[in-house]
Amino acid sequence: MTKIAILGGSGYTAVELIKIVLRHPKAKIEAITSRQEGTPAIAELHPSLLDRIDLRCEPFDPDALKKRGVQCAFGCLPHGVSAESVKPLLERGIRVVDLSADYRLRDPKVFEAYYGEPPHDVANLSKAVYGLPELYGEQIESAQLVANPGCYPQTAILGLAPLVANKLIELKGIIVNSCSGVSGAGRTPKLTTHFPECNESVSAYNVGKHRHTPEIEQALTDAAGEPVEVLFVPHLVPMDRGIFSTIYATPTSEVTEAELTKLLREYYSKAPFVRVRDTLPATKDTAHTNYLDLCVKVARGKIVILACEDNLIRGASGVAVQNFNRMFGYEETMGLV
Repeated sequence: MTKIAILGGSGYTAVELIKIVLRHPKAKIEAITSRQEGTPAIAELHPSLLDRIDLRCEPFDPDALKKRGVQCAFGCLPHGVSAESVKPLLERGIRVVDLSADYRLRDPKVFEAYYGEPPHDVANLSKAVYGLPELYGEQIESAQLVANPGCYPQTAILGLAPLVANKLIELKGIIVNSCSGVSGAGRTPKLTTHFPECNESVSAYNVGKHRHTPEIEQALTDAAGEPVEVLFVPHLVPMDRGIFSTIYATPTSEVTEAELTKLLREYYSKAPFVRVRDTLPATKDTAHTNYLDLCVKVARGKIVILACEDNLIRGASGVAVQNFNRMFGYEETMGLV
């Protein structure tokens, strides 16, 4: 049994993570920290947890967590704040799966360009392994620090990785058009996610400059072995959860849908949570699961990849547990199916 701590218990990703871990046979929640005033019961913050867990939130104290035998901490905190907690945990030998953006980008200059400030823990950037099990699984197994991937990037990276790795598409001019449910913006109230603002409306934002752009390009460059450039356009759609990405790429030679589908199936033959489909996916097909569905089409000289996932499970808490399983030698699917 592995004792874990969850840092930042008040958000959407934290409650999904708690629900997953409660059914995990090899993980035990030892502590949940929060910056909330007082020490509220976690079920007070998330009534869906009533009678399922009796822990109260507590202030962050790395020495206390170490003393109580915590072996792994999940960081569900905003970037910047997360790094302040991760550093002392690593110093005490506690392994970390960090769900913030603090450790996803290897180049501090790229981080500063997109986040408007330098990384908060440069010293540990080189130790972080990008937490996409389908591409970095072996590195994750021995990692002390795993940088959990963003929700949008997973659909783009997994949709495109087999194609860029086999040089089947042009590595520039790729367009990723993505739609996300409102929960992707987090639980903290904002004007753009206020119900009258976002209901019955679809809107694009951060066109060409979204913070997930360099994350997508970094992983695809790893897969291709040379630079990949992506135009990423995110949209907010009036649903609670889910991400749907439509990806457009130019083939380097003539190829059929059947050949591409076969390639994707072979590439992900050992990936339990990537489903390659013949039929078009929909967000309801992956809702409340850790599956990511892919379908590929060829139309008017372009390759079109359709990808969808649940942004809170596969996009955050589910893949975090997938990473945890690899780190501690458990079956990758444990707690997730």
